[in-house]
Amino acid sequence: MDDEVAKTLGELERKLLELEQTLSALGGEQSGEPAPPPVQPAADSREPPPPPVQPGVDPGEPPPPVHHGSDPREPPPPPVQPAAEPPTEHIHGRIVDETIEPPSAGRPGYQRAARVPQPSTQPAELPASPRANAQARSQTPPPPAAPPTAAELLRFRERLEQAARELTHDYDELLGRLSFAAVPVTSGPTISFARGAPSLDIIDVEALRDAAVRAFESDPAGATAYGTSVGYPRLRSWIADKHGVEPERVLVTNGSMQADAFLFEHLVRPGDEVIVERPSYDRTLLSLRQRGARLHPVELQPDGIDTDVLARLLGSGPGARPKLAHIIPNFQNPAGYTLSLDKRRALLELAREHDFVVFEDDPYVELRFSGESLPTMLSMDPERVVYASSFSKTICPGTRVGYLVGPPDLIGAIAQLATNTYISPNMLAQAIVYEFCASGAIERSIETVKEALAERAETLARALRSELPEAQFVPPQGGYFLWVKLPPEADVAALYHAAAERGVSFVKGTDFVLDGGENTLRLAYSGVTPAQIETGVARLAEAYRSL
Repeated sequence: MDDEVAKTLGELERKLLELEQTLSALGGEQSGEPAPPPVQPAADSREPPPPPVQPGVDPGEPPPPVHHGSDPREPPPPPVQPAAEPPTEHIHGRIVDETIEPPSAGRPGYQRAARVPQPSTQPAELPASPRANAQARSQTPPPPAAPPTAAELLRFRERLEQAARELTHDYDELLGRLSFAAVPVTSGPTISFARGAPSLDIIDVEALRDAAVRAFESDPAGATAYGTSVGYPRLRSWIADKHGVEPERVLVTNGSMQADAFLFEHLVRPGDEVIVERPSYDRTLLSLRQRGARLHPVELQPDGIDTDVLARLLGSGPGARPKLAHIIPNFQNPAGYTLSLDKRRALLELAREHDFVVFEDDPYVELRFSGESLPTMLSMDPERVVYASSFSKTICPGTRVGYLVGPPDLIGAIAQLATNTYISPNMLAQAIVYEFCASGAIERSIETVKEALAERAETLARALRSELPEAQFVPPQGGYFLWVKLPPEADVAALYHAAAERGVSFVKGTDFVLDGGENTLRLAYSGVTPAQIETGVARLAEAYRSL
């Protein structure tokens, strides 16, 4: 570790000197003078270095006259004034006026060393002949150097910014190495099971680029305009055709989270009761609680929400009177479970009997890699169900394009809310998504993603069985997530920190429930390769054994 720190500190010193020289060059560029030469540390930093000795010249004799240009009669230029002291550098809020001396052998760490004096840039006065002096008196002094051009200033700014970026990167890397100096367990970047997003290798970047070109070629006015709050018309029609509904039932939004927020804003008032799954997506729970909703969590089973428990909750005593039930039916986040067809029918029957809306939040529906596809609840009861989905999981998260499908009157009311919120969503992103879908690239993208997810889910399940047999889980049939239950006495909060020390991250199960869940965690396998999964699970098991 000392060698690593010494190497990085040496690089940091070099970058500091480069930045100092770049800043010093500012005076030279603005005055027309050349920048001073790089500073070379002297053997004794307290003494300035002697001036350089020219070959064939006796140091004890005065230097010979120097002629400029082809005419030896031309007078010498006026003495060059030394450049002003460069401004003091500021790095991460610190004033840096000293260089950093890298650690030497047997002396770990680092210490400050005094700045090495710079040699004078003013040359010795040169003797001149009487004739030259007379000519100098008779001639008009040369005009002052022209101010720097805009191009020169831009070039200087680019050099300065590049040096600052390199310096900041090295400084941050040094801090990171020092902060992990006491954790010798592992090295390298963190293996993250925390983020539910696809890795870059399974995103069809070329097809997205081609879709963007077509969007500008086929409809530049529509792609670049504000549009209306219901979304890009061509994509809206494509979504309507996909679900077999009229376009008036579709509203395209900036991601499915925006669709959720609009629906909650329209339907849920403080004190309203809402059915949620246990566990459920943490941001959904947060959004509903911020609106003052009274949440009724109902336990999830491997085949979805426990509809028998829900029926008892709705019918016991005064019973719950929900306005809404939020359900993630396919490859649920965080559990990875899928709502069975029988339970879909039972849930819709309860909704009709007790007069509440089923919010079918379905961003993972296209990502099934095993088992049989199931009909959406929207297709089973379009008047009772409001449906939401997203292109973030099938195309890429950066598109931020989602949508709602529901009864026309509800979609119309939410469209007005969207108008008051942002006038219109991102027309350019939606135009690109439309071209991607209409070209058939969406089907190819989905197949690529599903193939990768299937391999990663299988690798994760196999690694858990081998490295952490105490873990209980249900292998998913699609989606991004796997829910893990450890023995009741397990402390996942402590495991979280022990795993972080070994370069592994995940999300604690307590983030997805209103209470309990201390022995659970969520593992996302969408953004890690099979090799990373195997290494990450081995580290996770090691962290578990250390507790």
